[in-house]
Amino acid sequence: MRSLFSITDLSVEEIQSLIDTANQIIEDPDRFAHVCDRKKLATLFFEPSTRTRLSFEAAMLELGGQVIGFSSANSSSAAKGESVADTAKTISCYADIIAMRHPKEGAPLVAANNASIPVINAGDGGHNHPTQTLADLLTLSREKGRLNDLTVGFCGDLKFGRTVHSLIAALARYEGIKIMLISPKELQLPSYIKKDVLQKYDIPYTQTTNLEGAMPQLDALYMTRVQKERFFNEEDYLRLKDSYILDPEKMKNAREDMIVMHPLPRVNEISVAIDDDPRACYFKQVLNGKYMRMALILMLLEEAKK
Repeated sequence: MRSLFSITDLSVEEIQSLIDTANQIIEDPDRFAHVCDRKKLATLFFEPSTRTRLSFEAAMLELGGQVIGFSSANSSSAAKGESVADTAKTISCYADIIAMRHPKEGAPLVAANNASIPVINAGDGGHNHPTQTLADLLTLSREKGRLNDLTVGFCGDLKFGRTVHSLIAALARYEGIKIMLISPKELQLPSYIKKDVLQKYDIPYTQTTNLEGAMPQLDALYMTRVQKERFFNEEDYLRLKDSYILDPEKMKNAREDMIVMHPLPRVNEISVAIDDDPRACYFKQVLNGKYMRMALILMLLEEAKK
């Protein structure tokens, strides 16, 4: 039974197929309105979420399917001590596919090893967030017209940012990619990602603390929030949380065709004054996430028939 844990579980060709399907859904949503009739998606969210959970639910509903699930570990039997493995076996009796978010890295893999239906990783700790990456790739494809020959800057929390880790892993497989890593020293990209992804695929990358200096070189700027929930020490969080704030003054350093991306939620790292800038694409990302999740659900349900 095929599931999705990491963006690298999908080949470049499969990602392009999902992008093609998403574009077809955008152009003709009525064609897909009943393809999942009588199918059920279970959303198992052991960690808070707005966009990812509602996006999965909207995706399934717009495909004609139904949704069951929970939005908090406290409203499930996990609060009584039930294991992820037993939860997965139980949900397999009720649903056709699972979308799972969990604070512990690797939990969706445990679920998939015990479920008899496909499992989609909707975010596991600071590890992976493959469906956000699919949303990011569709956004880059639609806004820039390509997924190769791009210089992408990642700014903010690169240490704990699972969306950053997943997107870098995805982009590394395309030709002509250059990466700029913009962060305070305490939140730099983990060394294992530099070694296992950037160095492995021979991707040129630059590490800097200077956002303004990097911006003129970028085709896309991927902003992230400093994640309070990943810090053990509140003092460290308070010291680092305002490291980078993108405002109209800083945008003067950017190219006219540079796009600004953010996986959301934002706190204050992007000024609301940027929202009306035509280069701001973060709310387009939100919508693109729904379309790519629709495409992914279709692909995994189709493969489950085999």
